[in-house]
Amino acid sequence: MHNHADEFKITTMSRVPGVSRSGFYRFRQRAGKSTKRQQQRMVLDKLVAEAFAAQKMRAGSPRLVLDLCDQGYSYDRTTVAASMQRQNLRARAARKYKATTNSKHHLPVKPNLLAQDFSASAPNQKWVSDITYLWTDEGWLYLAVIIDLFSRRVVGWSMAERMTAQLVCEALQMALWRRKMPKGVMLHSDRGSQYCSGAYQNFMTKYQLVCSIAVKATATTMPVLKASFTA
Repeated sequence: MHNHADEFKITTMSRVPGVSRSGFYRFRQRAGKSTKRQQQRMVLDKLVAEAFAAQKMRAGSPRLVLDLCDQGYSYDRTTVAASMQRQNLRARAARKYKATTNSKHHLPVKPNLLAQDFSASAPNQKWVSDITYLWTDEGWLYLAVIIDLFSRRVVGWSMAERMTAQLVCEALQMALWRRKMPKGVMLHSDRGSQYCSGAYQNFMTKYQLVCSIAVKATATTMPVLKASFTA
C-alpha cells in the first residue's frame, strides 16, 4: 500500500488486505520515525565500526569490548558481536610467516664448535644468535638477538622490516660495542643464509670472533633466547 499510495486511493487498497485506513496511517507515521532502540543500535554500530577500523580490522568482539570500555562505553561481548554481524565486520587473520631463516643455500658453512654445550664459565666466552619476528603497530618486523651464555643476558639486537645480512651484522655490532670489543668470542647460530653470508663472515673475521654454525637446519638457538627474555 505504501509503495502504491500515489497511484491508488487508500480506501480502495485497504479493502483488498482487509486493513483499516487508520492502521495504515499509523504505520506510515511510525515508519518515518526511528524508535529509541533503533537509535541506540545506530550509536553502537557507529562506535563498533570506528573501533574496528582503529584496530586495522584485526580485532574480534573481545578486543573491541575492551577498547570501548577504555572510551567509557559499557557493552558486553554478545552485544558487540551482534553489531559486528549486522555490519558484516569480520576480523582478518594476521598473515602467517614461514621459517625466519633460509638454510637451503650453497654458501660455505662453518663447523659446529659449540656442540650443544650451552654452558659458559665466564662472560664473553660464548654468544648465541637467532632471528625471530614480532607484530608491531607498523606491521611485522624481524628481530635479531645475541645473548651471552654466561649471564643469559641480551648483549646485542637489531630490528628491521627485512631479514638480511645487515640485520645480524648490526646486532653483532651492538654486542661488540656494549662489551667493549672482546676478542675470541665463540658466536653460535643456525645455518641461515644471513649467518653464512660473506658480509657476516667478514665481520666475524675483522673483529677476531670464532664462528660456530648448527649442523642441522632445525637446531636453532631460539629456545635459549626465549629463556633469556623470560629470566
